[in-house]
Amino acid sequence: MKIAMVCYPTHGGSGVVATELGLGLAKMGHEVHFISYSSPFRLRGFQQNVYYHEVNVSAYPLFKYPPYDLSLATKILEITREYNLDIVHVHYAIPHAISAYLAKQMLKGQGPKTVTTLHGTDITLVGQDKTFYEVVQFSIEESDGVTTVSNYLTERTKRDFAIKKDIKTIYNFVDTNRFSGVVTNCDARLFKPNNEKLLIHTSNFRKVKRLPDIIRIFAAVKKHVPSRLLLVGEGPERQTAHDLAVELGVHDDVLFLGTQDYIENLLGCADVFLLPSSEESFGLAALEAMSCETPVVGSTVGGIPEVVDHNLNGFLHPVGDVEAMSNSIVELLTNDGMIRDFKHEARKKAVTVFESSLLVPEYEKYYLKILNS
Repeated sequence: MKIAMVCYPTHGGSGVVATELGLGLAKMGHEVHFISYSSPFRLRGFQQNVYYHEVNVSAYPLFKYPPYDLSLATKILEITREYNLDIVHVHYAIPHAISAYLAKQMLKGQGPKTVTTLHGTDITLVGQDKTFYEVVQFSIEESDGVTTVSNYLTERTKRDFAIKKDIKTIYNFVDTNRFSGVVTNCDARLFKPNNEKLLIHTSNFRKVKRLPDIIRIFAAVKKHVPSRLLLVGEGPERQTAHDLAVELGVHDDVLFLGTQDYIENLLGCADVFLLPSSEESFGLAALEAMSCETPVVGSTVGGIPEVVDHNLNGFLHPVGDVEAMSNSIVELLTNDGMIRDFKHEARKKAVTVFESSLLVPEYEKYYLKILNS
């Protein structure tokens, strides 16, 4: 098959999944064309059967905002004509699914089949805005196939947008060979010089990630267990987290590492991963941590309970319950037998349920189903 993968190129979960999916399909012999405004960050070096096409947006003075969605539609049209695509797989409803729909209309309906994968924010945040609700609903209904990354997101999409068509759940996945817990380029002593325990959180630092809760949890844990906290990423809540760490007197043990590409090395150094979000459609960062044998302590929202098993490979508590989360972390860090078992079960779940070699073929099967429908 000839497949176009339309995605954001940034460090968010959708871009990661889209890139890893495209690379996995290419290894299976399919021809994969990435279309975005810059090269996806995990698309490194030469890859057999992989092409990258940059979307150029003209900034005419007439336009207050450059019309990326129109430029993207034109690029999809061009690539379809040049390479005779079979599938255009878009990640996120807007603008990607709408751009794919427009390209198909310009092809008089004779273009490739379109598959839209909903990753969460397009449904739980952007799609709830009255400005975008109907266009999100329309893009879902007009796609030839629709997938989501968790059962939670499938049911919420159907409910919130009154969707009648079938939606296929295909979980996010992880390369368990790469995310193995084997640290190759990171000396853990740099982060815990006195053999402290190491907590970690990675995200885009939006409000939904609840960075202040993470700082409060860490401050509570530190009272009982010598520990340090790694915060990996950038975003609007960084300064708030920094100021709170200073206020609580833990700033010296909170390390802001910024955006990191090779996150697997950092995850392999950590003892516990924190994910106290108020909304998560899946929790890819938690899965990558589990694959590195790092247990997760997080919130009982969205798709997280489909990834993390409470009291087996992590602990889950209600959103905002800082005390319960910090108590669970202290329990883990002070019980060698428990944390050893949790690490084993975390890795086991990643390998047996979410390994990429198990889930990438599910997309291939779904493409074939859509092509034959």
